[in-house]
Amino acid sequence: MKKVLLFSAGALLILSSCVSKKEFAALEAKQKETQDLLNTATVKLNRCLADEAASAARLKELQARLADMKANNDRLIETSKDMTVLTTQGAQNLEKSLESLKEKDLKISRLQDALTKKDSVTLALVTSLKKEVGLNDEDIEINVEKSVVFISLSDKLLFKTGSYSITSRANEILGKVATVINSKPNFEAMVEGHTDNVPYKSGVLLDNWDLSVKRSTAIVRALQDLGVNPQQLIAAGRGDHLPLVDNMTAENRAINRRTKIYILPKIDQFYEMIETEMKTLSEEGN
Repeated sequence: MKKVLLFSAGALLILSSCVSKKEFAALEAKQKETQDLLNTATVKLNRCLADEAASAARLKELQARLADMKANNDRLIETSKDMTVLTTQGAQNLEKSLESLKEKDLKISRLQDALTKKDSVTLALVTSLKKEVGLNDEDIEINVEKSVVFISLSDKLLFKTGSYSITSRANEILGKVATVINSKPNFEAMVEGHTDNVPYKSGVLLDNWDLSVKRSTAIVRALQDLGVNPQQLIAAGRGDHLPLVDNMTAENRAINRRTKIYILPKIDQFYEMIETEMKTLSEEGN
């Protein structure tokens, strides 16, 4: 390209000395037109070279992606072969798992049935107690606590202040409780005494804890005298260690002085009921 320009310039110099000004101007215009065409061609050439480089890079990228896709395809083919074996084993394992789940569901259902039976017995017991003992006295509460039926009796119904001798009114109430306990020979009755926090300072007892236990044993003996099997009776005392409210007022202390009689199924019999259900299930499975 440089040689062409030099040649053109030389030719112009030579011709300028040999031609007229008009001819020289025409040649000069022609040379400019040629130069413009040359510049345009150079720009297009550079653009084509850039496009070629970009296309080459794109081609290289596509070839790399194609190689990756082929490699992935090969791996998928190998994996599909392994999956055929795994699918067969998986189907067998899934079938075993489903059988195991069915068995577990059946066991849970049996346990739920056992618990439902227990809840039904609890509800029937509450109904029986409320019917027998009655609810006309605000100092008597019959309720369920953590699935256990209990009767809570106010201190003033059962004992005189600081005493563990049972009142005549208490004998009337305990007679009704005894009737319910006697109707449930497979249940136990736990008598639990509670006091306020005023220190016990009279008699031979050491403290409120002694007093609460002594009151429980007094009620247990009364229930026994009323015909309750002593093997069903449990005496317990909590002293002032489990108050319902604070002991800041006389009213609150009166609330805390109470005796609770829990009517509860024998634990061993409850578990025996569950074990019977499990044994039946096992035999049915075999």
